[in-house]
Amino acid sequence: MTSKISEADPARALLSAGAVRAKADELYAIALDDTLEHWRIDQAALPACGDYVAALVRKRYPGLDIPFHARWRHFVFGGHDLWADIAGNASWRDKHERARAEFDLAITSVLLDAGAGANWRYADSVSGMIAARSEGLALASLRLFEWGGFSADPSNPLRADAEALARFDAKELADAFQASDRNPLTGLDGRARLLNRLAAQVDANAALFARADRPRPGGLYDLLRARAHGGALPAADIVEVLLEALGPIWENRPQLGGVPLGDCWPAPGLGYVPLHKLSQWLAYSLIEPLQRAGVDVVEIDGLTGLAEYRNGGLFIDMGVLIPREAEALALAHNVADPLVVTWRSLTVALLDRIAPLVRDRLGVGAEDFPLARVLEGGTWAAGRAIAREKRDGGGPPLLIHSDGTVF
Repeated sequence: MTSKISEADPARALLSAGAVRAKADELYAIALDDTLEHWRIDQAALPACGDYVAALVRKRYPGLDIPFHARWRHFVFGGHDLWADIAGNASWRDKHERARAEFDLAITSVLLDAGAGANWRYADSVSGMIAARSEGLALASLRLFEWGGFSADPSNPLRADAEALARFDAKELADAFQASDRNPLTGLDGRARLLNRLAAQVDANAALFARADRPRPGGLYDLLRARAHGGALPAADIVEVLLEALGPIWENRPQLGGVPLGDCWPAPGLGYVPLHKLSQWLAYSLIEPLQRAGVDVVEIDGLTGLAEYRNGGLFIDMGVLIPREAEALALAHNVADPLVVTWRSLTVALLDRIAPLVRDRLGVGAEDFPLARVLEGGTWAAGRAIAREKRDGGGPPLLIHSDGTVF
């Protein structure tokens, strides 16, 4: 796979999970020296945070049978897996066709997964359930996918095609997601444009996405399957493919040497800070389709924790991360603000450091309890739980203007 990324070393160095972790560790060291602008770290508060997360893991998963952190968890309501029902009734030719469909679903659903806002709800006409936030977005995108909203083939609704994604607009998305003045969904226009930009990227890059029938996001399955050596594919390779394949879809993002950097932001005195939250969330979500199709995804901890507001909010609410200026928590910030960028990067570093504390309290090892299980079993849910304890409505401690494409 060749692209401008392979010809631009400074940009390439920022487009990996390893780059996210390396910069996070760098910022963490600066924070420990108490010389990082905007944030201080109270390491003495970390053990109590580990206790809180471990206790929640035990409550949610008494047998510690925790699946990986992935979009598929949000399709399960009350123990009932809605996607399993849909997939069970489908008539795919083989396991590879199912994997392409699951890639189509995961990619579109994750790209629509940025924060919905506190007041939006989705009422499912099939089950009667009402869901909000990530679960509501997952349910809405699943139903849209199930009903053929992303398909250009009326006889085959369970797919996403560049042709259909290109036609999608904010009004269609508002209708599908039941958004209105009374039920406002944050970043609606940005979400629709993101689908359009995905369509353009898929349509223009046959080597990455094309299938014999129509260009589709699910074509990435074949690319990743071909990259597996001896049937094994390192998880970090998934991120690198996604960052190359999807890099141009992100609007108004920094570029270096003509290469779009995606969720990677300059911070004064720190250079570029790579975070790649949605790309890594998507990478976690592609592991299971690959595994179901016979690809052995290895080295899962090559991915990092996710730099988003639930994980990051956990550390603020538990007193591990402390803003140097208390009023920072009362103001709304932009995603590119250095305060937000450094908070997110410190979140990645702290997730690496809380993981062994959680494992120790649960009596499990890293091999059986990778970071993907720490995230799913504990930190993300703990961030939500502590937010509900601290604030009416359970909103995050740090207010951020969202365009629907970062958080």
